[in-house]
Amino acid sequence: MTEILYYAFPYFILLLLVEFLSFRHLEADGMVGYDLKDSRTSITMGIGNVIINVGWKFVVLALYVVLYELAPWHLPTDAWWVWVALFFADDFSYYWFHRVSHESRVFWASHVVHHSSQHYNLSTALRQTWVPMTYAPFWLWMPLVGFAPWMVLLAQAWSLIYQFGIHTERISRLPRPIEAVFNTPSHHRVHHGSNEQYLDKNYGGILVIWDRMFGTWEPEGERVRYGLTTNIETNNVVRVAFHEYVALWGDIRRARTWRARWGLALHGPGWAPVEEPELEPSSAARG
Repeated sequence: MTEILYYAFPYFILLLLVEFLSFRHLEADGMVGYDLKDSRTSITMGIGNVIINVGWKFVVLALYVVLYELAPWHLPTDAWWVWVALFFADDFSYYWFHRVSHESRVFWASHVVHHSSQHYNLSTALRQTWVPMTYAPFWLWMPLVGFAPWMVLLAQAWSLIYQFGIHTERISRLPRPIEAVFNTPSHHRVHHGSNEQYLDKNYGGILVIWDRMFGTWEPEGERVRYGLTTNIETNNVVRVAFHEYVALWGDIRRARTWRARWGLALHGPGWAPVEEPELEPSSAARG
């Protein structure tokens, strides 16, 4: 059950093909549509993520089990209210993982992969990191308060399945009550925008209520420019996967003090030490 994400892949590919064919028979009206090289890169990144996670999930599961055994109580797995609490706890964790992944460059170096495409379609959803280790810290509290490890992994899977469907331009806006509560294609297009007003907005997974509560929500207005503020202009999957780690390491090596080095790692992309104004992060593009 915790790996239902893998069973969803055939449906992902089917929907991706349907969306691709729909663009071929559509006057795009400004939509960016598909680029086959770009989509091939995204799909390859997704396959790599799955392969890496085959091993990494065992490490995560072991860690969850240890914390679960240390928990002062174990929440019942057959109580409806536990499942409701699980849904909100997972989505809350995702919000903060996602926000920190934009506001701290060492986390951004992993997450930037997902924002590196200048296209926005269902294949973009598959463009995932090859360094999934940055996800782990944000869910550790859940087994520690009594959620069974398999439930935590299941919640993460259903969140990712939901988010696949919001990576599309083919859905404009949904009815207001849905837009008010849930993350939608419109909200997530904003998140993938490099327009100034769209930077670091709409971090929600399934729900958009956290963005509204914590002041990071932005409605879709002007047409979204997808990608990074400085795009990497490559379909080389190794460069896509690791370019920001290379850039971060270069900036850290050039920094003159340990305070500056820690600042470069922990502050957001684009940050430079005050005492070293000539040092500008070489490729810490935001998106």
